[in-house]
Amino acid sequence: MSALNTDLYELTMAAGYFVERKTDEIATFELSVRRLPEARNFLVAAGLAQAVEYLRELKFQPEEIEYLRGLAQFKQTPPEFFDFLAKLRFTGDLFALPEGTPVFANEPIAIVRAPLVEAQLVETYLLSTFMFQTMVASKAARCVLAAEGRPIVEFGSRRAHSSGAGVLAGRAAFVGGCSGTSNAEAGMRFDIPVFGTAAHSWTMAFGDEERSFRALQKLLGESTVFLIDTYDTIEGAHLAAQMGQPIWGVRIDSGDLAESARQVRRILDDAGLREAKIFATNDLDEYRVAEFVKAGAPLDAFGVGTQLAVSADAPALSAVYKMVELKRDGGVYYTAKFSSDKITLPGAKQVYRCADRDVVAHYSECPDKYLGEPLVRPIIAQGELIEALPSLTSIQKRSLAMIAALPERLQQLERAQPYQVEMSPHLQAMAQSVREEMQPAK
Repeated sequence: MSALNTDLYELTMAAGYFVERKTDEIATFELSVRRLPEARNFLVAAGLAQAVEYLRELKFQPEEIEYLRGLAQFKQTPPEFFDFLAKLRFTGDLFALPEGTPVFANEPIAIVRAPLVEAQLVETYLLSTFMFQTMVASKAARCVLAAEGRPIVEFGSRRAHSSGAGVLAGRAAFVGGCSGTSNAEAGMRFDIPVFGTAAHSWTMAFGDEERSFRALQKLLGESTVFLIDTYDTIEGAHLAAQMGQPIWGVRIDSGDLAESARQVRRILDDAGLREAKIFATNDLDEYRVAEFVKAGAPLDAFGVGTQLAVSADAPALSAVYKMVELKRDGGVYYTAKFSSDKITLPGAKQVYRCADRDVVAHYSECPDKYLGEPLVRPIIAQGELIEALPSLTSIQKRSLAMIAALPERLQQLERAQPYQVEMSPHLQAMAQSVREEMQPAK
């Protein structure tokens, strides 16, 4: 990961902090989402593992520093700044919600406390990695809820916004509850189950559907999934039934999926292939999956591609990374933003999940006051990982349990009455105090 994977103004500010001798000041920044998209009742936090990897490996390479030296914006920057960059590592602290945690607007997903330059430079990468994976994990959770126990497989790599995004979409979808991914690299890197057998081109390459089916069955054995709609779905189903065992099932990728599935189910059952599964693909999303489930269509699993890998109905989140605290000259200064529609509250925070609401409080407040589970956990201390991160399977298990524990209305696809998130009185009082301090003297 390149240290230059950041916005230029992070670097110009870093140079300015260096020139103004502010490198010893300790800043606290919080990453959160200002508001939920219209089609989301909750989000699922994801991306922490990649954030940890980035922070622990943060380092400017010599060629990156030379590139910066040549930019017009740094013509007046003292050469000592570039020496400073060459030695820079992340030495601060990271606090975050565990991956898979349902999260709501204005709750901290991650908190960085570090020397000012370090905390500033990492803003761009942290926003992109947390928000992309949170976006996909949240979409995946909706698909999984819509399927009511039927497996959802992430199939979107070919429509993702880059090859790297396709890999991380597979990971994030698994965090959100998907059974696996079609992306082989995601499977290898993250130990995620992978799915896929053959495309329409396989059938076409043989010039004869029966020959293609026999060759596939010989190759894959009990993992065989026949794609039966290259030419005619029902004829393809009859041919798959003639192939007999071994077979996992068939895939339908076009037409009226529900009606085709009913006919295909009868054909397979009549041939004694009652255990064979019917797998559906073709531009699915949570709404279409829910329709199939409600209609009782005999579809056993779904592959969701484009709509999931790019979170098509909510492709961006209103994410922010704002300074909330600054330590300098032996004192602590709380910071906040009060511009219209962009207010932030001062001080590092904790989120308490109570039986019927969340309470966002200053980290120093007594936890017994709220009788809820504290969600924000320490992850990195002074640049070192506190403990090994959990396996992705453990993350998914926790995610599914926490989503199931949410109020039932939030688990529906329709927009529901928002979950109650309260700001503690102490936090509100701190904000008012900061606002008053910022008022010009009369």
